Amino acid sequence: MTNITPGECVTPIPDFHLDRTLYTGRPANPAGRPDKEIHTYDLLDKLGIAYQRLDHDPTATIEACRDIDALLNTNICKNLFLRNAQKNSFYLLMIPGHKKFRTAVLSKQIGSARLSFAEPEFMEEYLNITPGSVSVLGLMNDKENCVRLLIDKAILEQDFLGCHPCINTSSLKIRTSDIIEIFLPRINHAYTLVYLPDDQN
Repeated sequence: MTNITPGECVTPIPDFHLDRTLYTGRPANPAGRPDKEIHTYDLLDKLGIAYQRLDHDPTATIEACRDIDALLNTNICKNLFLRNAQKNSFYLLMIPGHKKFRTAVLSKQIGSARLSFAEPEFMEEYLNITPGSVSVLGLMNDKENCVRLLIDKAILEQDFLGCHPCINTSSLKIRTSDIIEIFLPRINHAYTLVYLPDDQN
């Protein structure tokens, strides 16, 4: 897939509505927004974490994500919710959008074989999210620390990252250091640093 430069103008996607206004902070009118989205803003505000916001239709394609990330001036970050074969270990993997996920590469680093994508019912049970809305912010709902966070080291080299506020009809731009140094400690979640090489085939 062709990569875009952050800030680059992208051709609008047919039938995809994107409010191209970059808002600062939470929406002034919360009407019609789900509680899990509002609770996300509540926590970010309580922690003093600044963020910018775009509102849009559900992001069903990578092209939509590219357009959003271009307006947010961030690089695409893929968030993958994974499980082991026994369905008793769960992982949230954050990797740059241009990298490919290969189970063998990751499994060796974390000592868990036969990784695959977790079913939607586990997303809702542990993170209170639905497919398409996977986000590091969903870990605020994982009170029992059932999900292990895995972050590709390239993510930590970025000043900002883009993520959903537990729903894929908005996207936020947040400073990476605020997620690592403020958000994760507050929700009592550590992370494991991993590396997926750029040259996977």
